[in-house]
Amino acid sequence: MCSAPTTSATLRDGESVLETCPKCSHIERDPKAAPAHHRDVAYGGDPGLDRVRLALTTRTLGRAAPLDPGSRVFEIGFGAGAMLRGFLDQGHRVAGCDPDQLHVEVDPQVLARAELHACGIEEVPASAEPADLVYGIHVVEHVQDVHALSGAAHRLLRPGGRVLFLTPAADSASLRAFSDAWWLLEDPTHVRFFSAASITRLLTDAGFVDVRVTRSLTDNLTMEGASIVRRLRPMDRPAGVLASRRVRWFAMALAPAAALLRLVRPRWRPTLVVTATRGAS
Repeated sequence: MCSAPTTSATLRDGESVLETCPKCSHIERDPKAAPAHHRDVAYGGDPGLDRVRLALTTRTLGRAAPLDPGSRVFEIGFGAGAMLRGFLDQGHRVAGCDPDQLHVEVDPQVLARAELHACGIEEVPASAEPADLVYGIHVVEHVQDVHALSGAAHRLLRPGGRVLFLTPAADSASLRAFSDAWWLLEDPTHVRFFSAASITRLLTDAGFVDVRVTRSLTDNLTMEGASIVRRLRPMDRPAGVLASRRVRWFAMALAPAAALLRLVRPRWRPTLVVTATRGAS
């Protein structure tokens, strides 16, 4: 994100190298140069854990970007439409875009009542109705041209509207501790990791004001358990470490201790919660 040249940081396994900006701590990653035992697929979750995660994420959004009744929300990468369905049930008007990379069935109510675009946000027509909230949950770390994405999000908002992103934290102490075993390196489509400084710069450059960055206490609560298993048993797992029921149970059992650690040491938290406002112009 900065003009400063990046430095190569070799992770503990000696095979993975992350390109890090020494000025803003932004990380760019070539999975071929930083494999870190990544899995073969982008999606590595579990339906049961996903339901819990959806509830926690909805709560995070409600606190970070409260909405007036009947607001219009736009989701970048709506997937199966579970988040949009929640907003529909709350009485909001919903829209979103998704190139359908995961080939999942979309919630029928969302299909019937939402304005959906089968493309990236950069390709959403300029004629789309402005939104009160544009959000992306673990999206920006997958995007090559993040400047195009932030500019499109700014365009899709009404003046005074807000953007919200949840994204892995490049400046998390947990990355430093787990190194190549950090669970968020397992996804082969994670090509960048934002720090608080680099995401602030990105949104400011796009014309946003009042950029606020906090760190989520509850997002990715299985990170610690999954990362410990990856550290103790480093190996390639095509379906990901959480494909194992035994690992899922271990990660869930460890979650209360992980939450306590995050409470005591906020910089350990692996996820940034970022909000910003489109100005009056």
